[in-house]
Amino acid sequence: MAENIPVAEKKSQTAQQERSHIIVFLDDEPHPLGSFKSPINFELDTTRLVDGKHTLKIVSKDPHGKEGVKIIPFIVRNGPDISVEGLSDNQVVNGTLPMMINAYSKGDSKVFLIESSEVPRSIPGWIWIVIILFGAWALYYLIVHLYNP
Repeated sequence: MAENIPVAEKKSQTAQQERSHIIVFLDDEPHPLGSFKSPINFELDTTRLVDGKHTLKIVSKDPHGKEGVKIIPFIVRNGPDISVEGLSDNQVVNGTLPMMINAYSKGDSKVFLIESSEVPRSIPGWIWIVIILFGAWALYYLIVHLYNP
């Protein structure tokens, strides 16, 4: 019966039997997210994960028993983003600190929230310097051209 199968079909059946087996783990969980024959396509739903660092561990076994492991670290940030102005990481401080703290959420993908989509920030010092220099130049220009006959 196997002799009646064309050569191309024999190859595809052999290829089907010789596919690698893939097991996907999240973080250090003992139970896998899934076990599949390669190739696979799937979606990782990060909305069920807590914010912070995570790892995706992919273990692959070929038909001959050889094993390969790939570990992919990633960071989940589904919660509100927190912006702090006035204090940065490992900054040495003393006295009273003026601070601005803002937390804003991305909302869902169907509704755009304009009120909290941008972080309010104070105007940087270099912009104030440019404004003062421009004002001084404009004042100089007016004085020179209006009072010069």
